[in-house]
Amino acid sequence: MSDGKDGEMETCAHLNANRREANRDYSPRGDLKRMKHLTLITVVLALFSAPCLLGQSSSGDHVEIGAFADYLNLSRTTPHINFVGVGGRAAFNVHRNVQIEAEMSYDFARNFTSSFSNGVTAQFVQTKLRPLQAMFGPKFETNAGPLRAFGTFKVGFVNFSTSNQNAPSGFTGALNGVTAGDTRPAIYPGLGVEGFWGPFGLRLDGGDEIYFDNGTRNNLKITFGPVLRF
Repeated sequence: MSDGKDGEMETCAHLNANRREANRDYSPRGDLKRMKHLTLITVVLALFSAPCLLGQSSSGDHVEIGAFADYLNLSRTTPHINFVGVGGRAAFNVHRNVQIEAEMSYDFARNFTSSFSNGVTAQFVQTKLRPLQAMFGPKFETNAGPLRAFGTFKVGFVNFSTSNQNAPSGFTGALNGVTAGDTRPAIYPGLGVEGFWGPFGLRLDGGDEIYFDNGTRNNLKITFGPVLRF
Protein backbone atom coordinates (compact mmCIF):
# COMPACT_ATOMS: atom_id res chain seq x y z
CA MET A 1 0.00 0.00 0.00
CA SER A 2 2.80 2.34 0.86
CA ASP A 3 4.36 1.74 -2.55
CA GLY A 4 1.08 2.67 -4.25
CA LYS A 5 0.72 5.85 -2.20
CA ASP A 6 4.33 6.77 -2.84
CA GLY A 7 3.85 6.28 -6.62
CA GLU A 8 0.65 8.32 -6.61
CA MET A 9 2.32 11.12 -4.66
CA GLU A 10 5.28 11.11 -7.07
CA THR A 11 2.92 11.29 -10.06
CA CYS A 12 1.07 14.22 -8.52
CA ALA A 13 4.35 15.96 -7.82
CA HIS A 14 5.39 15.59 -11.47
CA LEU A 15 2.05 16.92 -12.68
CA ASN A 16 2.27 19.91 -10.35
CA ALA A 17 5.85 20.61 -11.51
CA ASN A 18 4.83 20.41 -15.18
CA ARG A 19 1.87 22.70 -14.53
CA ARG A 20 4.10 25.24 -12.80
CA GLU A 21 6.61 25.02 -15.68
CA ALA A 22 3.86 25.54 -18.22
CA ASN A 23 2.48 28.48 -16.30
CA ARG A 24 5.95 30.00 -16.06
CA ASP A 25 6.82 29.55 -19.77
CA TYR A 26 3.57 30.77 -21.27
CA SER A 27 2.39 33.38 -18.80
CA PRO A 28 2.46 37.05 -19.87
CA ARG A 29 5.12 37.68 -17.27
CA GLY A 30 7.32 34.97 -18.78
CA ASP A 31 6.85 36.35 -22.28
CA LEU A 32 7.81 39.82 -21.10
CA LYS A 33 10.89 38.46 -19.41
CA ARG A 34 12.01 36.60 -22.55
CA MET A 35 11.42 39.72 -24.65
CA LYS A 36 13.65 41.70 -22.29
CA HIS A 37 16.38 39.08 -22.64
CA LEU A 38 16.11 39.09 -26.44
CA THR A 39 16.16 42.89 -26.51
CA LEU A 40 19.25 42.97 -24.32
CA ILE A 41 21.03 40.43 -26.52
CA THR A 42 20.09 42.39 -29.67
CA VAL A 43 21.40 45.66 -28.20
CA VAL A 44 24.68 44.04 -27.16
CA LEU A 45 25.17 42.53 -30.62
CA ALA A 46 24.37 45.85 -32.25
CA LEU A 47 26.88 47.67 -30.06
CA PHE A 48 29.61 45.20 -30.96
CA SER A 49 28.79 45.09 -34.68
CA ALA A 50 28.37 48.85 -35.20
CA PRO A 51 32.10 49.68 -35.03
CA CYS A 52 32.82 46.92 -37.55
CA LEU A 53 30.20 48.20 -39.97
CA LEU A 54 31.38 51.77 -39.49
CA GLY A 55 34.96 50.72 -40.13
CA GLN A 56 33.98 49.01 -43.35
CA SER A 57 32.03 51.99 -44.66
CA SER A 58 34.73 54.50 -43.71
CA SER A 59 37.54 52.45 -45.24
CA GLY A 60 35.90 52.48 -48.68
CA ASP A 61 36.23 55.47 -50.96
CA HIS A 62 33.02 56.88 -52.41
CA VAL A 63 34.07 60.14 -54.11
CA GLU A 64 37.14 60.95 -56.17
CA ILE A 65 38.24 64.37 -57.43
CA GLY A 66 41.35 65.41 -59.26
CA ALA A 67 43.17 67.83 -61.52
CA PHE A 68 45.35 66.96 -64.47
CA ALA A 69 47.64 68.17 -67.18
CA ASP A 70 46.32 67.32 -70.61
CA TYR A 71 48.00 66.46 -73.93
CA LEU A 72 45.94 66.29 -77.13
CA ASN A 73 47.27 65.38 -80.57
CA LEU A 74 44.88 66.88 -83.12
CA SER A 75 45.33 64.68 -86.19
CA ARG A 76 42.91 66.53 -88.47
CA THR A 77 45.55 69.01 -89.62
CA THR A 78 48.76 68.42 -91.54
CA PRO A 79 51.06 68.52 -89.70
CA HIS A 80 49.29 67.49 -86.51
CA ILE A 81 48.80 70.11 -83.81
CA ASN A 82 49.95 69.16 -80.30
CA PHE A 83 47.96 70.85 -77.56
CA VAL A 84 48.65 70.98 -73.83
CA GLY A 85 46.24 72.18 -71.20
CA VAL A 86 44.67 71.63 -67.81
CA GLY A 87 41.48 70.04 -66.56
CA GLY A 88 39.52 68.69 -63.66
CA ARG A 89 37.38 65.65 -62.97
CA ALA A 90 35.03 64.26 -60.33
CA ALA A 91 33.62 60.75 -59.85
CA PHE A 92 31.37 58.90 -57.43
CA ASN A 93 30.99 55.19 -56.78
CA VAL A 94 27.95 53.26 -57.94
CA HIS A 95 29.66 49.94 -57.15
CA ARG A 96 32.88 48.80 -55.48
CA ASN A 97 34.59 48.68 -58.89
CA VAL A 98 32.49 51.12 -60.92
CA GLN A 99 32.44 54.91 -60.87
CA ILE A 100 30.53 57.53 -62.84
CA GLU A 101 32.95 60.25 -63.84
CA ALA A 102 32.74 63.69 -65.43
CA GLU A 103 35.69 65.75 -66.64
CA MET A 104 36.44 68.94 -68.51
CA SER A 105 39.72 70.12 -69.99
CA TYR A 106 40.87 73.29 -71.68
CA ASP A 107 43.89 73.34 -73.98
CA PHE A 108 45.98 76.44 -74.45
CA ALA A 109 45.92 78.18 -77.81
CA ARG A 110 48.18 77.11 -80.64
CA ASN A 111 48.74 79.06 -83.83
CA PHE A 112 47.04 77.53 -86.83
CA THR A 113 48.08 78.75 -90.29
CA SER A 114 45.43 78.88 -93.00
CA SER A 115 46.04 79.80 -96.64
CA PHE A 116 43.61 81.66 -98.87
CA SER A 117 43.91 82.09 -102.62
CA ASN A 118 41.83 83.98 -105.13
CA GLY A 119 43.60 82.38 -108.09
CA VAL A 120 46.09 85.18 -108.40
CA THR A 121 47.58 85.71 -104.98
CA ALA A 122 47.79 83.57 -101.84
CA GLN A 123 47.55 84.81 -98.29
CA PHE A 124 48.54 83.05 -95.08
CA VAL A 125 46.63 83.86 -91.90
CA GLN A 126 47.57 82.72 -88.40
CA THR A 127 44.70 82.03 -86.02
CA LYS A 128 44.82 80.83 -82.43
CA LEU A 129 42.87 77.60 -81.99
CA ARG A 130 41.66 76.38 -78.59
CA PRO A 131 39.88 73.06 -77.89
CA LEU A 132 37.49 72.70 -74.98
CA GLN A 133 36.47 69.14 -74.09
CA ALA A 134 33.80 67.79 -71.74
CA MET A 135 33.20 64.07 -71.16
CA PHE A 136 30.94 61.94 -68.97
CA GLY A 137 30.74 58.18 -68.46
CA PRO A 138 31.58 55.05 -66.45
CA LYS A 139 34.99 54.06 -65.13
CA PHE A 140 35.61 50.36 -64.46
CA GLU A 141 38.32 49.56 -61.90
CA THR A 142 40.10 46.25 -61.32
CA ASN A 143 40.02 46.52 -57.51
CA ALA A 144 39.61 48.91 -54.60
CA GLY A 145 43.22 48.72 -53.36
CA PRO A 146 46.03 51.29 -53.40
CA LEU A 147 47.10 50.37 -56.96
CA ARG A 148 44.38 50.15 -59.59
CA ALA A 149 44.06 49.68 -63.32
CA PHE A 150 40.91 50.90 -65.02
CA GLY A 151 39.11 51.34 -68.29
CA THR A 152 36.67 54.07 -69.20
CA PHE A 153 34.23 54.99 -71.93
CA LYS A 154 32.90 58.53 -71.97
CA VAL A 155 30.67 60.57 -74.23
CA GLY A 156 30.60 64.33 -74.63
CA PHE A 157 31.71 67.06 -76.97
CA VAL A 158 34.73 68.95 -78.29
CA ASN A 159 34.45 72.66 -78.98
CA PHE A 160 37.02 74.40 -81.20
CA SER A 161 37.15 78.17 -80.80
CA THR A 162 39.40 80.60 -82.63
CA SER A 163 40.60 83.73 -80.95
CA ASN A 164 43.50 86.13 -80.71
CA GLN A 165 42.64 86.99 -77.11
CA ASN A 166 44.64 86.02 -74.06
CA ALA A 167 44.00 82.77 -72.23
CA PRO A 168 41.36 83.90 -69.66
CA SER A 169 39.29 85.76 -72.24
CA GLY A 170 39.71 82.92 -74.70
CA PHE A 171 38.51 80.45 -72.09
CA THR A 172 35.39 82.53 -71.44
CA GLY A 173 34.78 82.78 -75.16
CA ALA A 174 35.09 79.05 -75.59
CA LEU A 175 32.55 78.41 -72.83
CA ASN A 176 30.09 80.92 -74.25
CA GLY A 177 30.53 79.62 -77.79
CA VAL A 178 29.75 75.97 -77.06
CA THR A 179 26.30 76.09 -78.60
CA ALA A 180 27.12 78.57 -81.35
CA GLY A 181 30.70 77.57 -82.16
CA ASP A 182 32.21 74.58 -83.92
CA THR A 183 31.05 71.94 -81.43
CA ARG A 184 31.25 68.25 -82.30
CA PRO A 185 29.98 65.17 -80.46
CA ALA A 186 32.77 62.95 -79.16
CA ILE A 187 33.51 59.67 -77.42
CA TYR A 188 36.55 58.67 -75.41
CA PRO A 189 37.60 55.04 -74.80
CA GLY A 190 40.67 54.91 -72.57
CA LEU A 191 42.82 52.92 -70.15
CA GLY A 192 44.88 53.98 -67.16
CA VAL A 193 46.43 53.30 -63.77
CA GLU A 194 46.30 55.13 -60.45
CA GLY A 195 48.15 54.65 -57.18
CA PHE A 196 47.16 55.92 -53.73
CA TRP A 197 48.93 56.72 -50.49
CA GLY A 198 46.03 57.04 -48.13
CA PRO A 199 43.53 59.48 -49.64
CA PHE A 200 46.09 61.02 -52.04
CA GLY A 201 47.17 59.52 -55.34
CA LEU A 202 48.44 59.99 -58.86
CA ARG A 203 46.66 59.00 -62.05
CA LEU A 204 47.83 58.41 -65.61
CA ASP A 205 45.48 57.51 -68.45
CA GLY A 206 45.35 57.71 -72.20
CA GLY A 207 42.98 56.94 -75.01
CA ASP A 208 41.48 57.92 -78.32
CA GLU A 209 39.34 61.04 -78.27
CA ILE A 210 37.10 60.55 -81.29
CA TYR A 211 34.95 63.40 -82.50
CA PHE A 212 32.53 63.22 -85.42
CA ASP A 213 32.84 65.70 -88.28
CA ASN A 214 31.95 64.18 -91.65
CA GLY A 215 33.33 60.91 -90.32
CA THR A 216 35.32 59.86 -87.27
CA ARG A 217 38.38 61.91 -86.29
CA ASN A 218 40.84 60.07 -84.06
CA ASN A 219 43.04 62.02 -81.65
CA LEU A 220 45.47 60.76 -79.01
CA LYS A 221 44.79 62.14 -75.54
CA ILE A 222 46.91 61.64 -72.40
CA THR A 223 46.28 63.04 -68.92
CA PHE A 224 48.33 62.97 -65.71
CA GLY A 225 47.70 64.50 -62.33
CA PRO A 226 46.92 64.24 -58.60
CA VAL A 227 43.78 62.56 -57.23
CA LEU A 228 41.99 62.82 -53.90
CA ARG A 229 39.54 60.16 -52.72
CA PHE A 230 37.24 60.17 -49.70
